[in-house]
Parts: sequence; C-alpha cells; structure tokens
Amino acid sequence: MTRSSLHLLKGTGYLISTVSVTLLAIVSWENASKSPLLIACLLGGAATSIIGMFCRWLSYEIEKRQEERR
Repeated sequence: MTRSSLHLLKGTGYLISTVSVTLLAIVSWENASKSPLLIACLLGGAATSIIGMFCRWLSYEIEKRQEERR
C-alpha cells in the first residue's frame, strides 16, 4: 500500500467516525433534550470526539507535507 493510499484510508476512517458520532448524537437527542445537563454532555461529547478526530487527521496531513518537502 502506497503512502498516499494509506493517507487516504486514514482520512476516510476519520470521516466515517465523524459520521458515526453524528448519527449516534441524533439518535440520543430525544432523551437528552429532556435535561440541560444531558444536552451539554451529548453536544460536548460529540464535539470533542469530532475535534479529536480532526486533530489526528490534521497531524497526518502535516506529517505528509513535511515528508513531501524532504
């Protein structure tokens, strides 16, 4: 597997994980909407998960660009 295809696979994996978190949050919304604390936890959990995946993807992008410059 080439580096570019491996990089694409990582990016696709993070995109799928982001969609998964979003779908799980949508399903959970009905029960969570009954309590402000649950809403905050649901939104905070989904947001931090997506931000974490974005940071990992971005680190791979930076590494890839640094290797291309060498």
